[in-house]
Amino acid sequence: MNSGLIVEDRQDAQEWLRAVLIAAFPGIQVDVVASVRGALERLAGRSPAIALVDLGLPDGSGVDVLHALRERHPTTLRIVTTILDGDQHLFPALRAGAQGYVLKDQSRTHLVQMLQGIAEGVPVLSPSIARRLLGFFAPPATEPTHESLTPREVEVLTLLAKGLSIAAAADVLALSRHTVGGYVKDIYRKLGVSTRAEAALEAARRGIVPIGD
Repeated sequence: MNSGLIVEDRQDAQEWLRAVLIAAFPGIQVDVVASVRGALERLAGRSPAIALVDLGLPDGSGVDVLHALRERHPTTLRIVTTILDGDQHLFPALRAGAQGYVLKDQSRTHLVQMLQGIAEGVPVLSPSIARRLLGFFAPPATEPTHESLTPREVEVLTLLAKGLSIAAAADVLALSRHTVGGYVKDIYRKLGVSTRAEAALEAARRGIVPIGD
């Protein structure tokens, strides 16, 4: 690792992550930016070997940075470093190209070891995140019978899986927000989920809609 990028707005976290990178990869040159805008400007230059990206930034989401990294610098190792562990943060980050997801409650020693494992192909995941992913994709002992989605519900779900809000989906389908909101409730009930990310992944798992950007 010859260069690294830290995208983090808190100064104490910046210093901590810089120390972690230097300890994991002695001699690495580390750039630090504190916003989505700063990250996008930095990505106009050379490719960092590794990027540690916070999700909650003052001018937007680190998911936008992950998208830009994947498109502009596909060889960069993209690791989320955050305090946000909910499905609504985890799955969009992974869909945007995150190759690791680390919670900031790790000790410095543990995080250093996790990053050093990159060379051996070890996934960079906090234990709780790894358990969440395993639990989510593990098939149930008995596959329950599910109601089928209607063609209109499939249309709505496809738009949500692409990242559109209920309001935006309503505009695309020329329906009211109230009507689309009703479809979303029915979709959640039929799929047995409670969030948009879960609905998109469950639909992809069943082959209702394809996994895509």
